[in-house]
Amino acid sequence: MATRRDFLASCSVTGGATVLGGLSPVLAQVPVPTPAPVSSSSHGGLKVGYVLSSEQFPNTRLVQLAAQAEAAGFDAAWSSDHFQPWQPNEGHTSQAWVTLAAVGQRSSRLFIGTGVCCPAYRYHPAIVAEAFASLGQLYPGRVFLGVGTGEALNEVAATGDRFPHYRERAARLAEAVELIRRLWTGQMTTFEGHFYQVRHARLYDVPSVPVPIYIAGNGPKSAHLAGLHGDGWITTLKLLEDPKVRDAFEAGARAAGKDPARLAIVLESFVVNGTHEQALPGAEKWRFTPYAWKRYVTDPDPRDIQKRADREVPLSKVMEDWTISTDLHQHAEALRKAHKAGATMVMVHSPLPDQSGFIDFYRHVLTSL
Repeated sequence: MATRRDFLASCSVTGGATVLGGLSPVLAQVPVPTPAPVSSSSHGGLKVGYVLSSEQFPNTRLVQLAAQAEAAGFDAAWSSDHFQPWQPNEGHTSQAWVTLAAVGQRSSRLFIGTGVCCPAYRYHPAIVAEAFASLGQLYPGRVFLGVGTGEALNEVAATGDRFPHYRERAARLAEAVELIRRLWTGQMTTFEGHFYQVRHARLYDVPSVPVPIYIAGNGPKSAHLAGLHGDGWITTLKLLEDPKVRDAFEAGARAAGKDPARLAIVLESFVVNGTHEQALPGAEKWRFTPYAWKRYVTDPDPRDIQKRADREVPLSKVMEDWTISTDLHQHAEALRKAHKAGATMVMVHSPLPDQSGFIDFYRHVLTSL
């Protein structure tokens, strides 16, 4: 079997996008998955979801908020999947899969999942496959798996292992997704990958409705990966509107024999139902966000990330892409703009402490769509 170094050396970069498909014999044996259909909703064809911020609130509160969000008309809810918060001043973390299981019990129609899970380091992909197969059995047709290449503050802190460069992290994610899909067939599986192995492994209970896998991508390489290996792409409006990044996603989908128009595009959008002054405390807690993937993703210590962000990131930079307004019509228009750009689901993320008030405000936003 080729060594890990051989495998990574074989990963080529074409048109600014890492091409991982067809390189490993293991990956080549796995059939291209059938893309999950893009679901419509009562909001003009756009799903609107609520972000359960496990970094900012305890899971007991998150479960309550999810029930409130469903009652207000939200279509979906995702939980961040962190071992530690990005910054200590955020104050919380809880195990996302446990939270989602409880949210499923407290709701009847919310589409629930992770935003996002890294199935490559602290979680072995076989365990991720088992967990989401179980969630999919409990809540058929209501579960998605959002995945990404991870952050050192979670993966290094929980394992003590190294945090490799992007090329290896992307290769690990691609292989992890293929292993998860194979285990979800319910067949006896022996998988000899470059990073992961299972022998005579079978998930005896698999969901009756396939669980879609959405892959986070914040640049051309990761967007291509999402198109190539995912049922959808998690990103931001700014990146969705960037032709280079959008083209990379669509090229990845076509390379896998998929129609990009049938894949989900999920956006996370920070929103504040208030003034810029009222938004400032929330911006302090999410100060790292403008440079999360360029400067802080390899830093395993939230204390250091917060100190660096305090020095390097003005609050105006944090809020420059947020929707901040007391006018519900401006919030509704921001959602329409995202939908027009191609989003199939927008996850709105309020950074302020009054989440119940935010949900009540968005009840009227959703009604106006």
